[in-house]
Amino acid sequence: MSKVRKAGFVAPAAQRADWEILLEERLGEEGFIVASCEVSRDGPWRIDVFGEGDEALVTAAIEAAAQALGLAVPDWRWEALPDIDWVAENQRSFRPFAVGPFWVHPSHVSEGRPAGLLPLRIDAGLAFGTGTHATTRGCLEMLATLDPADTVNAVDVGCGSGILAIAMAKLWKRPVIGGDNDAEAVEVAQENAGLNGVPDLCSFFVSSGLQADSLSGRAPYDLVVANILAGPLLDLADTFAGAVRPGGRVLLSGLLVEQAACIVAAYGQRGFVFERRIDLETGGAWWRSLILRRE
Repeated sequence: MSKVRKAGFVAPAAQRADWEILLEERLGEEGFIVASCEVSRDGPWRIDVFGEGDEALVTAAIEAAAQALGLAVPDWRWEALPDIDWVAENQRSFRPFAVGPFWVHPSHVSEGRPAGLLPLRIDAGLAFGTGTHATTRGCLEMLATLDPADTVNAVDVGCGSGILAIAMAKLWKRPVIGGDNDAEAVEVAQENAGLNGVPDLCSFFVSSGLQADSLSGRAPYDLVVANILAGPLLDLADTFAGAVRPGGRVLLSGLLVEQAACIVAAYGQRGFVFERRIDLETGGAWWRSLILRRE
């Protein structure tokens, strides 16, 4: 049985976000998790990669990221972790919280929901999206600002755990579809829809972007939600422009504040105009969620 291992190195605070984004882009789809923590206040950060996969993939990713940043390859090594159920450990550390009109909670905590908030039951696991990261929190808050009449046909691209599609289904009480290029994430998302009482409202499909017929065939959309990364958002700009009706919107997240201008400019060239934004912090970095409308 393969063991979970950790590869780690220390980077200056100014480089932390770049390292994390570049490694996530290269290793996320290979089943690795990239995380970071501050070594000392206003000091360097430790970048860690967790997983059971091929060490060569991590080596190549670190070398490629260093080259992209114009830096020397950092000293790093694999470290075997104790034989612990890390998913269960992560779940136990996940505490409920309120965001926008939602109360996000793990399955082992069901009491204490504030009055008037919609519960979202999401456990920490292999699929991205418990709601704790600034990008997901930003999307959940932004969804509540939209007029339900303008969101009849909505899709969640790169759905991960399914939290955003499930939130839309519960908020607007209507069907929502989602897609992810990770088949395991799609299974997790469908299971989460059942746990949240909306299995008949949420449908998830394996798809890279909107390529699957189940997603492309539903266009034009009133709303496309994509909480991914800046690079894929740029790659999908043409696809989203062709899939959103005039007057429809995209809700884009997964980008650092300093990357937002590039995204707005790229989508602006394809007929989208800026409507509003929200900036939230996670791990010392500020992340932006954007709503753009297609003219």
